[in-house]
Amino acid sequence: MSRRRLPTTLATALVTSTALIALATPGVAQDGPGAVPVSVSVTQFGTTGGTAVVSGWNEPGTRFHVAGTSTSATRTLEIDYQVQETGYWCGPAATRIALSARIAPPSQATLAVQLGTHVGGTDHISQVTGVLNANLGTGWYETKEMPNDPPTQAQKDLLWRDIVLDIDNNYPLVTNIVAPPGNQPPGYPPDQTIYHYFTVIGYDDVNRTVLIADPASFGGNQIYWLSFEQLASLIPPKGYAA
Repeated sequence: MSRRRLPTTLATALVTSTALIALATPGVAQDGPGAVPVSVSVTQFGTTGGTAVVSGWNEPGTRFHVAGTSTSATRTLEIDYQVQETGYWCGPAATRIALSARIAPPSQATLAVQLGTHVGGTDHISQVTGVLNANLGTGWYETKEMPNDPPTQAQKDLLWRDIVLDIDNNYPLVTNIVAPPGNQPPGYPPDQTIYHYFTVIGYDDVNRTVLIADPASFGGNQIYWLSFEQLASLIPPKGYAA
């Protein structure tokens, strides 16, 4: 199966603000990994693809709070971001971020057990769907497969509708992606194909971008905007929970 390679041409903008400078200040205990010292507003820096928020901390388990926003064209959700604690816990970490929009989420370790995650990762997006619904006590989430590479227009239309519907109802999406060289989010190792889970926590209807909370924190890129077209190109042949 050939993978469509969408060039990533937009440079990542390293955001600086009073809040982010505070996060990056060394030697302040409450700003270290595991703490949630401040809220970060993402839309004040723009919503174009490549705009990123970097907390200044990149250790496993690093946490910070992301404030939600709502405008006529943009909606982002309030979440508790956390870097994945092991190299294979992207599924638990992405699931934890999604749950944090609605409840105080379980730990990554607890979610790893619930998901059946092993050293090879979390096997299928349907496991994430089940764990999201079980923790929320709801049947909201469904597994959506995107087997066609490139995706069909109908699959892309459904993905956008799911993003808008879910975000408008305060449900982040968890997506299973395959990111090969030449088609990668910001900071990814350019010589590797990355199999990964991350969380969609917002959208901009004008710029047609989506806000990603990425637990891998490649290059310190933790919260960033992607074009919708690139997101749609990254999911096949996997799927998403929405």
